[in-house]
Amino acid sequence: MTITGLAVRRIRLPLSRPWGADVRHVTVLAVDVTTSDGDTGHGFSWTPSIGASAVQAMLEEDISGFVTRRDPDPEQLWDPLWRHLHEAGGGGITTIAMAGVDLALWDLVARRRGESVVDALGRRQPTAEVYGSGVNLHYPLDELCRQAERWVAAGYGAAKMKVGRPDLAEDVERVAAVRGILGPDRRLMIDANQRWDLDTAIRALAELRAFDPAWIEEPLRADDLASHRILREATDVPLALGENLHTRYRFAEFFEAGVVQFAQPNVVRVGGITPFLRIARDAEAAGVKVAPHLLFELSGQLALTLPHPALVENVEDASFSDLGALAEDPPVTVTGGELRFTSKPGLGIRFRDDRT
Repeated sequence: MTITGLAVRRIRLPLSRPWGADVRHVTVLAVDVTTSDGDTGHGFSWTPSIGASAVQAMLEEDISGFVTRRDPDPEQLWDPLWRHLHEAGGGGITTIAMAGVDLALWDLVARRRGESVVDALGRRQPTAEVYGSGVNLHYPLDELCRQAERWVAAGYGAAKMKVGRPDLAEDVERVAAVRGILGPDRRLMIDANQRWDLDTAIRALAELRAFDPAWIEEPLRADDLASHRILREATDVPLALGENLHTRYRFAEFFEAGVVQFAQPNVVRVGGITPFLRIARDAEAAGVKVAPHLLFELSGQLALTLPHPALVENVEDASFSDLGALAEDPPVTVTGGELRFTSKPGLGIRFRDDRT
């Protein structure tokens, strides 16, 4: 059996809660990979408002020809494909595009076995804990507080908010307000989205640690390992990062440096399930916890395959199901902050044909 074709369909999904003035939609690239026996695997690539055309071009112009007539085993195909594309860059557009093929092939593997991808990979957790999240730095304080109240009402035991306002006093006021709503027993994570330099991060965390943050996410430019080393020595707030690290090799450098306590690989940005699993194994060996980034319906499934319980991020009103993108019920459900799996075959993620 060999791969005989690859088709890409672009789907633009408006966000009901914009992530900022310049991020009002996200784009999915639905990827179908067909094989010589007439079967089809269904995967996808994903990006916010930047880069969808480039990802689609790489899939159609560079990846399609390379994978045709090759064995559809995702673990055997990933490395040769990455080497083939490496001249265009080791990560970023390259790995985001590769994810579409890798996910489609894992969907195919699981469905051929009559299983979900969770069971094909090996289920290790019966459920996973979900935390409430929001892209909310631009929210006025009253709107932010209402969102925190919804997290509490939903039964979440943990929640994450954005920091990085120009005036540190505003961050302190906003974190204090959300902590007051969550109370002392729920975990509060804070995410700076790379907005701080080193001096600002040290100063900010010296004040924000009073609110007992469970982690600070992306306090610095994501690839600045040297500054993360200094920050790790300057604060006792756990560091979380990885959504903007695109290869196993970059993750390994941060693990070896001992600067990250929570690794957050985005399964699409790293190139699919195949590299995600490698990063997860490396994290386990380094004693680093894994908290998959975004893509709730897929990350929630992968969390069930990890050796240790992992927090799953659910950004308010931004899952594929919330955005009305899915052709069928999602493969995971969440009640009271607990994620459960519905055992759909393959990835269990198919996009509606009428969304383009």
